Amino acid sequence: MALSYKARRRWSLVILLIGMPLYIVAAVTVVNWLDRPHFLVELLIYVVLGIVWILPFKAVFRGVGKADPDGER
Repeated sequence: MALSYKARRRWSLVILLIGMPLYIVAAVTVVNWLDRPHFLVELLIYVVLGIVWILPFKAVFRGVGKADPDGER
């Protein structure tokens, strides 16, 4: 079942305001457990984690910035 435009907008807001800060804290915690790796390794970890978080939510964010397709014109 596909989410409506309004539902996608609301879920994207929840993901960005609550989920993103929690994910950032988790990513920093994981890197700190690695006992401060080399700068390039640390950068690579942050880049990979920065890309990986969006993959499950790709469908939620798709088209959210556009006008409501079901709304008045």
